[in-house]
Amino acid sequence: MEEHILDITKLVNALLGRPALALLNAVHIQPSNPQYPIPNHIAMELLVFVLAIVFFSWLKGRLSIENPSGIQQAMELLLRNPIGVGAQDLLDDLVGHGGEKYLPMLGSIGIFVLLCNLISVIPGFTSPTATSSVPLGCAVTVFLYYNLAGIRKNGPIGHVKHFLGPVWWLAWLMLPIELVSNASRLLSLTVRLWVNMLVSELLYSLFLGLTVALFVFVGKLNAFGYVIGVVPLLIPPIFILLHIFVAILQAFVFTILPVMYVSAVVADEH
Repeated sequence: MEEHILDITKLVNALLGRPALALLNAVHIQPSNPQYPIPNHIAMELLVFVLAIVFFSWLKGRLSIENPSGIQQAMELLLRNPIGVGAQDLLDDLVGHGGEKYLPMLGSIGIFVLLCNLISVIPGFTSPTATSSVPLGCAVTVFLYYNLAGIRKNGPIGHVKHFLGPVWWLAWLMLPIELVSNASRLLSLTVRLWVNMLVSELLYSLFLGLTVALFVFVGKLNAFGYVIGVVPLLIPPIFILLHIFVAILQAFVFTILPVMYVSAVVADEH
């Protein structure tokens, strides 16, 4: 089934399509659609990047300690909040002293995933995280980052000892188990985010389309049909709220799990 090309994808390809196609040809990769070598999910990722850079650049110049704006306070809730589920809250609880140095990377990944999840609420856009390669890329980034954090904290040998377990004579058994468990995090992070966002977006799009069709159908029956047709219009907000809930929940999961992984490899006992 051929992918429906979004308007934003057409625009991105008009601007960057030729150099992208030249780059793909240089590495002997044939795009599935040569007319639009940049697919929807890449175009949406680029859009998220641009929007995030513009927004946070704008916000940076307006930060204030004495008189913080409403937007600043809302953004600060992503770091710290009363219920203790902000990125900095999680680092303080799970990593402890020195955890703030991991905030820029882990916080950025969490915000990126959140924006990618939520952008499909806007008509005409789709969530790039509903395409498997995007969660996989995020998972690979997390995987490399927390292992590098462990190497920096404990050294290469100390990081390897982390996989051997606390009992030396069981190291031969623990090593393959820990290596498989460590590698499986790539699959876990990828599939959890991808499947949840894919299903959420499909349900959101499906019921929104059915609601519009039902409203038009009922309205054609008679004049009173338009009054009855208002009832189906009450359904989309439910699925919009459900989609937003799933988007926020999955972004939180993709934040807390990397924090836990970093905590496991930089804890003092390791």
